[in-house]
Amino acid sequence: MATTKAPPQQPGLDAELLKDAGRLKDAGLLKDATRYSALRCVALALCSVAGAGASLFLPFAIGRALDAILAGHAAGHVGADATRWILVCTALIAAGALLDACDGVLTGTTNARTTAWLRGRVGRHMLAVGPRATARFAPGDLVARLVDNAAHAGVAPATLAALLAALVAPVGAVVALALIDGWLAVVFIAGAPVLVLLLRWFVRVSSDCVARYQQVQGDIAGRLGEAIGGARTIAAAHTEEKEARRVLGALPELSRQGHRMWRVQGRSQSQAVAVAPLLQIAVVAVAGHMVVQDCISVGELLAASRYAVLATGIGMLVGQLGALVRARAAARRLGEVLAEPATPYGSRKLSPGDGELELRGVTVVRGGRTVLHGVDLTVPAGGTLAVVGRSGAGKSLLASVAGRLADPDEGEVRLDGVPLRSLGREELRREVGYAFERPALLGTTLEDTIGFGAPRPASPRIREAARAAHAEAFITRLPDGYSTPCSDAPLSGGEAQRLGLARAFARGGRLLILDDAMSSLDTVTEHHIAEALLHHAPHRSRLIIAHRAATAARADVVAWLHEGRIRAVGTHAELWQRREYREVFGT
Repeated sequence: MATTKAPPQQPGLDAELLKDAGRLKDAGLLKDATRYSALRCVALALCSVAGAGASLFLPFAIGRALDAILAGHAAGHVGADATRWILVCTALIAAGALLDACDGVLTGTTNARTTAWLRGRVGRHMLAVGPRATARFAPGDLVARLVDNAAHAGVAPATLAALLAALVAPVGAVVALALIDGWLAVVFIAGAPVLVLLLRWFVRVSSDCVARYQQVQGDIAGRLGEAIGGARTIAAAHTEEKEARRVLGALPELSRQGHRMWRVQGRSQSQAVAVAPLLQIAVVAVAGHMVVQDCISVGELLAASRYAVLATGIGMLVGQLGALVRARAAARRLGEVLAEPATPYGSRKLSPGDGELELRGVTVVRGGRTVLHGVDLTVPAGGTLAVVGRSGAGKSLLASVAGRLADPDEGEVRLDGVPLRSLGREELRREVGYAFERPALLGTTLEDTIGFGAPRPASPRIREAARAAHAEAFITRLPDGYSTPCSDAPLSGGEAQRLGLARAFARGGRLLILDDAMSSLDTVTEHHIAEALLHHAPHRSRLIIAHRAATAARADVVAWLHEGRIRAVGTHAELWQRREYREVFGT
């Protein structure tokens, strides 16, 4: 018999490996996002470059217009040359305003499209990973990554395009200063390294505080998700204040990192603003001296002063660099989700059979603890096996492994002789059905909820399954019956479980797995559903996680699970002779 084996999980080491994989994924993710928005980014870059070109040519045009006006004033009239340059200035100002508007539209749409693409990609991967994703990340943290971090990472392509184009203005301004007079460019370049050093320091320091801020933000979201999910328990235990302190306990750290981030950005901005005027004054002073020496004209002095302002714009890129730093940190957190491998599926089909399920040497490790130890178990073809045991024995995990919602670290699971790992996704999900203790009521209406899945069962099949699960009685009492929106249906815990059972009955297949799916039913309803389950359900074999003695008594075989090991297998009547077995049911 072939088996698979994986090394024991080490939480600390796994977390570090996941972070390393996230760092490798983030650069690739941003590259893919940029490729996805390539055409819009090119259009945005061209628009930004054109706007920068207009802003570069405008000081030259203003200087020529001023020289022409002064020359005309000396001659006693304003010539056609001055009028022409004034019209050019007007056209450049109008073009700059139009290009700026186009830039705003392209930036907004590119950010929105890229963010939606990132959310779709990470969301699809998270669903492909399956239940293992919520074992690795808290649900609230996953939501924070999909919503907040994807939004921050989504601005990267547009910001990068705008940043590259924004460099055109400072570089072009330095070139323009050199064309007016080489000494003007030399004066500016002498002080430029200070601005470059400031930008490098900003990127290095801000990366750490941004990453820490987003991590704390995800932790708070995870705790909040847990608190919302357990709202009834919290209210019943009157621990609202305690839970509020637990959820909000990280707020001081979030505040510290946020203030640190703003201090870093503010310090960089203030330093850049302090250095920039000094460079501008130096350039204007040298240009003024050249006017006195009659080396350049008054119009060229005006142009040089404007080019000095544009050239020092390199120190105003802090905001855009900050956006890229936040995008990189957010992409790293998305990369950690993508680094979690998706569940692989094979391509085999099931051979003819009646649903015999075999677990051979199944061992599962969670959080560094072995939960299932070498479990050997068989669900007979066409029969019913009930798994019983105390809380924490590993029953729900065994149910997950039996239908491949989770994979064992050692051992193998077979259905009619075919390993579950080698089956295709469609084949596996068509032949294995599930019903859970707290079913998720997915779908718009109650009929959609029962028929949820691919392919969707026909309406007659959905109604037949609802009758078998004793759900039709309360569905037809609702004003809109099966068309009642799920959000408008006041369902008890037992009614929700009956909808989950109806969904499982509607799917059919060789194997049905019930993970404590009748715990909220009253005794009479459970009896009727158990009879339908055992005698009228379309599934050939059934694996039931049971907490009631009556449920175990109806099964063909009972497996007694104790601390992750099979302690005994037999009929309920046989096992009932043992005191320890009776104690499992509180008897």
